Amino acid sequence: MPRLDRLPEANRKNLLNLPMQANDSAPFTRLAKPLTACRLAIVTTAGLHRRGDTPFGPGEQTYRVIPADTPAADIVQSHTSLGFDRTAIMRDVNISYPIDRLRELVDRRALGGLAPNGYSFMGAQRELTKIANETGPEVAGRLRADGADAVLLTPT
Repeated sequence: MPRLDRLPEANRKNLLNLPMQANDSAPFTRLAKPLTACRLAIVTTAGLHRRGDTPFGPGEQTYRVIPADTPAADIVQSHTSLGFDRTAIMRDVNISYPIDRLRELVDRRALGGLAPNGYSFMGAQRELTKIANETGPEVAGRLRADGADAVLLTPT
């Protein structure tokens, strides 16, 4: 992400005037069991998807399913933005979607396992109605059905 003082004035003003959503009511919830016994899922806003899946369009509020056994090399990004340098993610998707690192934790028995699916949304959203009311709750239901005990949220 570039520094605000390096962006053109119009872009800087646009970013500074974006509405911010505050969530002061989400409670902290302790894990019911140790991490070594938990199944973890990744949920990201990096606009990632499997190679061959339909790319995200600007402002799209749907999601993509990324099966946990998808090779990291087959996870690609369709999220683009003037103020977002994708170079690091293009070199190593684990920057935004640390699937290989989580697999290593499972192999070392520091993590109980991976849920069968991860989920990806498009970032840089200005309107969140559909995510808040439809696709977000749908993914939450899918995570429960997948048996996920915890979620690693990776915003981009």
